[in-house]
Amino acid sequence: MLKYLGVALAALAAALCPAAAQNYPNRPITVIVPYAAGGPVDTVARIVAVRMSELLGQQMIIENAGGAGGMTGTARAAKAAPDGYTVLLSGSAVLSQVPQLYAKPLYDPVKDFEHAALFNDSARVLIVRKYFPANNWAEFAAYAKANPNKVQYGSAGMGSGSHTCSILIDMTLGVTLTHVPYRGAGPAMQDLIAGRLDFIPEQISTATPQIKGGTVKPIVTFGTERAPGLENVPAAPELGLKGLDCGAWGGFSFPKGTPKAIVDRLSKATSDAIDTPLIVERYKGIGVIVPSKDRRSPEYFTKFVQSEIARWSVPIKASGMKIQ
Repeated sequence: MLKYLGVALAALAAALCPAAAQNYPNRPITVIVPYAAGGPVDTVARIVAVRMSELLGQQMIIENAGGAGGMTGTARAAKAAPDGYTVLLSGSAVLSQVPQLYAKPLYDPVKDFEHAALFNDSARVLIVRKYFPANNWAEFAAYAKANPNKVQYGSAGMGSGSHTCSILIDMTLGVTLTHVPYRGAGPAMQDLIAGRLDFIPEQISTATPQIKGGTVKPIVTFGTERAPGLENVPAAPELGLKGLDCGAWGGFSFPKGTPKAIVDRLSKATSDAIDTPLIVERYKGIGVIVPSKDRRSPEYFTKFVQSEIARWSVPIKASGMKIQ
């Protein structure tokens, strides 16, 4: 009897999915950003959320939930009701890096989510405090190697993208520099500007305004080629630095069990939003790239997350780091 009841309920849910999607959304959607306000993830979220609110006819409300390198907010999103009204602003750190760095991760990036849409790519740039005694990679490397116990870097938290990128820098230099974790990129940037930190491998979106304002200095970008808006800053491959590709990407992910029709609805709205000329221009102004159309579907994003987990497993295992 229970078996037949389960089949009947599953069939009913499947039948209701198209109707639910047709009426979706009929109330505001909460977007959990797993970092503090003012950081690169938060900045991109607010840019795209405004246009998506217009397209969906309901407001997308940003809710910042920082902590544990993004794991706190991500775990909260994973445990939310799978009704389409809570969505995670997911990304490279919280999906492909954090779960591998922590000994007891609070979620599974594959099993606990329905990945809806990839909506931005961004390289990172190594920025140093204004009066740091280095102006290029060679000088930076020499100083760091000579002063490994003195050089301090900031990150958005243990296991965050800026932290894992710094692990790659350590491995490249053959030293272990001092890590100072924060509850988001914004507070870390404030301390770098104030001269209390030496460097941050920051996303270009939040680093560019400070670079142009002269409050920090750029050393090198960590991507396959020179970044938009920072064409005068060399990319790592030009300097013979292999394995320093630690660019960031962002997307939307629902809790597991969210109806496919709703996932597809948000995916389409996301794609339409980032095709808006104003969004494209704002992205360009902060060094963020709009993914090509073939990279925006839920199917692509799901496979992409799995491939990124595999890619990051190599340096993370080699580092021997496990956060308790």
